[in-house]
Amino acid sequence: MIEWILSANLEGSFQFQLIMRQTGRSIHGDRGRSAGSNEYAGSKTVKERTVRSLVALEESASTARVLNLAATLRNAMDDPSLKARPFFENRILNASIIVKHRIRPHELELFSKPRATATKIMAPIDGADLKLGARFVMVGQRDFDETAEEMFGEGLRSGRRDRQVLELIDEIPSLDPFLLRENLKRNGFEPARGYFAISDADVERMYAFVRAQVTALVNLSSEKAGDSSQAASRLVDKLLSNSPDEGFGPLKDGLRLNDKDYADGVFGWRGFLYYKWVLDELTPQLGTVLEEVATIRPRGLSSPDSSNYLPKARRRLEAAISQAVYGVNRMLAVYDNAYASLTQDGQPTAFRDFLLAAPDMFMSLGEQSGAVQHILSFWRYRFPLGRRVTVSPDELMDIFLDFEDGLLCVNPDETSNQAA
Repeated sequence: MIEWILSANLEGSFQFQLIMRQTGRSIHGDRGRSAGSNEYAGSKTVKERTVRSLVALEESASTARVLNLAATLRNAMDDPSLKARPFFENRILNASIIVKHRIRPHELELFSKPRATATKIMAPIDGADLKLGARFVMVGQRDFDETAEEMFGEGLRSGRRDRQVLELIDEIPSLDPFLLRENLKRNGFEPARGYFAISDADVERMYAFVRAQVTALVNLSSEKAGDSSQAASRLVDKLLSNSPDEGFGPLKDGLRLNDKDYADGVFGWRGFLYYKWVLDELTPQLGTVLEEVATIRPRGLSSPDSSNYLPKARRRLEAAISQAVYGVNRMLAVYDNAYASLTQDGQPTAFRDFLLAAPDMFMSLGEQSGAVQHILSFWRYRFPLGRRVTVSPDELMDIFLDFEDGLLCVNPDETSNQAA
């Protein structure tokens, strides 16, 4: 029997330990790639790094690439709503860590079709001792049903409630709490709000931002400011309601869209508005984080790998993050132009084309925005403002590797040639 035990390298980079149990005995061997190297190696350094990184992952908050159910349950164990409305019904699955994981070249053989990313479920072997690692399974791998049943019993069989929730998680490009919650809700699943780490203040700020965006656009097509303001308020209230695809009959008929295309398009529309808000929230942090990435100095002894890797990685990260932000802005401009064409010029064709393309564009936008969100949120988690925090060269290398790994989904041509 072959069992994969996972030690995680932050939110996206993983090292694997293969345990082959044959006739009652175990054979241990590392199959993890040494950070900064193209060779596979089994070393004490790799083991220590991966154990340390798994602990950091389990303790960190959810981000656009990580849904940390384990941390949620640990930090809010007294919240009765988490038990009344669990994310997953299966107890082990409901205490797991779910990651949008970049597929490594040696992992491609696990899938019947090539793919860039996968939804990875990590279940700690012992929640009280993360040094033991975690078992994992990736949605879509060849033996998913068999492996999932070994890990979680019958809870993830096809058609079961937990399987449906997992498939909805897998179909979106980001684990951003707001978008994840919206996708589940529109499909009839409403886990307790505490699982999503969305504060009332965040929701209010987003509503205010979207209202301002729509009001500005509606003003362009209205002669009376009062009428424009009221129309914008009605539009935003409906667009951000629990059933945004209902109540816009005239718009749907005018655009000649069927029910499914319109429902999917409106969901993508909401996503675009949400990402505009996210970018607006993240922009003030971007310059500070980029400066810290460029200037942070690790403390302690450097390994040959980290000494060779860190100087070049700083420059690559700055360029890749800037390119990702540019890509997000470019895609958001598609929405702005289409909506302006509708409201300014009275030409619905561009907005109709936008709604039809929104689901596919939304996936790409989510990957790009999610990569940047993850970098900024994890960096600030690890290096809080106003606090003097030290980091070793090897840990900083792990962090940078994770960031570059996430950006591979965004700028594959730019990062594929990264130096070791």
